[in-house]
Amino acid sequence: MHLAGRATPLDRVESALTDLRLRLAGPRTPPADLAVVAIDDETVRREGGFPVSRATMARLIETIADANPRVIAVDVLFLDVGRQPEADRALAAALGKTNAVLASAAVFDGSASEDGIPVATAVHRPTPEIGEGIASGLVNVTEDAAGVPRHLPLIVRTSEGASAAFVLRAAALAARSDPVLTKGRVQIGTAAIPLDLGYHLPLRPYGPRRTIATVSAASLLDGTAPAAALADRIVVIGATALGGGDTFVTAFDPVMPGVELLATGIAHLTTGHGLVRDAAVRRLDAAAALVLSVGAALLIALLPPGPGMMLVLLLTAGWLIAGAFAFAHGLWLSAALPLAAAGLPTLLCAAGRQTLERRQSAKVARSEEVLRRLQPAALADRLALDPAYLAEPVARDIPVLFVDLTGFTRRSEHLGPVRTRGMLKAFHNLVDETVTGHRGLVVNFMGDGAMILFGALDPDPDQASNAVEAAEDLISRTRLWIARNPALSEAGPALDVRIGAHYGPVILSRLGSDTNQHITATGDTVNVASRLLAVAAQANARLALSAELTEAAGLALSEGTFERRMTSIRGRTQTLEVWLRHRRETHS
Repeated sequence: MHLAGRATPLDRVESALTDLRLRLAGPRTPPADLAVVAIDDETVRREGGFPVSRATMARLIETIADANPRVIAVDVLFLDVGRQPEADRALAAALGKTNAVLASAAVFDGSASEDGIPVATAVHRPTPEIGEGIASGLVNVTEDAAGVPRHLPLIVRTSEGASAAFVLRAAALAARSDPVLTKGRVQIGTAAIPLDLGYHLPLRPYGPRRTIATVSAASLLDGTAPAAALADRIVVIGATALGGGDTFVTAFDPVMPGVELLATGIAHLTTGHGLVRDAAVRRLDAAAALVLSVGAALLIALLPPGPGMMLVLLLTAGWLIAGAFAFAHGLWLSAALPLAAAGLPTLLCAAGRQTLERRQSAKVARSEEVLRRLQPAALADRLALDPAYLAEPVARDIPVLFVDLTGFTRRSEHLGPVRTRGMLKAFHNLVDETVTGHRGLVVNFMGDGAMILFGALDPDPDQASNAVEAAEDLISRTRLWIARNPALSEAGPALDVRIGAHYGPVILSRLGSDTNQHITATGDTVNVASRLLAVAAQANARLALSAELTEAAGLALSEGTFERRMTSIRGRTQTLEVWLRHRRETHS
């Protein structure tokens, strides 16, 4: 639509941005050989009303013609025969003394030919009594979607053929050269002026009202303004009185007289200093829109959201700044089209990326939730903060506990697989809750047993005492759990909890393959803690603590509560001092 010059939904935005660029560029100095003779409020007051009589118009044109201007362009419609034939004849005689162009007007229904030239349904020309033998041209102005005049159509198709615009006739008479229209440009004398589609001349007002040199018609008629100042100038006569109704809104003035816009168009054609907006510029707009849209989409898709959005804003801001600079130098690049081309993909890509990232985040959260259940909560938090935790093995002296629910395997034969799983889950929850409460870490559940470490995540000065307290608490809570569960309490003394605990050097590391790893501890301390379970079983005890652990915990155990025993450990040559807590000393 933009390439074809048709109206688009962006036209109102383009209009506002064009006005902004006009104000940024500021007023310009119009050519010195151009003047407007204004039928202003003073002239209308002297006439006693509007319109001005044809006798007065005849005197005005004759006064100007005596100054020998280059051309007189009269933006006044003389469509009917006047009530005073002698006034019409006087006006015709005055026009015949000079190079003159009279205004005519076309009526449109909005249609245009295939090449974009507007098609008029009717044309109102000057009455022959006045305009016979005098050139005339159409004074119609093309407004944009916001009602702001942006173009002057230089050619209009009518039932009689092609009709030229008022400004084109005046510029050609001023240059004493017939205009030559080719595709996308008009040649007048030595000046070649690029045109927009359909032979439309882009309008760029020089500034607010009266920026173009303006003389009051009343001052010329009463001699207070010298007519000689209009010698060899292009003179445009038209109404500027507020009651005339021929006004437009522009970036510089909310009430711009139409005669000044026509004078601006004549100046563009005679100097070539208007705006350039032709098919090549529109193709450049389209290319910029494509580059900005693809660039914005790639930036949003490939970069992090913050930097990506910032670069998109910088990219569009750069285009707007470049467009404003080009506009100030006469090149009318579109602002709204590339802006929309960048903005729409940005919004779509940002929304799509946000949706995708939300889905990915939800998926990661679900995966993380599942994975957290496969690791102790404290270990999962540590790995989340420090993914490289134990990527290299670490040697440390820590307590190691092994817990076993003795007699449960035999009891599970009576419970069945479903109830057995439920009981094991309840026992594992009990162990994990108890150990976590004492700042321990369950690194592995092994059926009805577990391996527990203290001080594995970070060195802990209370790790040994925490281990002993956790062992005592585990025995107490497990016995209470068994007693409260009829399906387990029926097993009697055969079902019990047993714990072996030792303190010493271990190697904390990740074991497993590259794709399947778990955190664990290895070394002689682990083996001894595991063997202490067998020592406890042989002694019919619930808890077997090594002397190394009690010493590290600062415990002074007595023979009354614990039994001290020197025992041999399979795989070790030296005996080990062990403190045992028997069943009869723990009340359920």
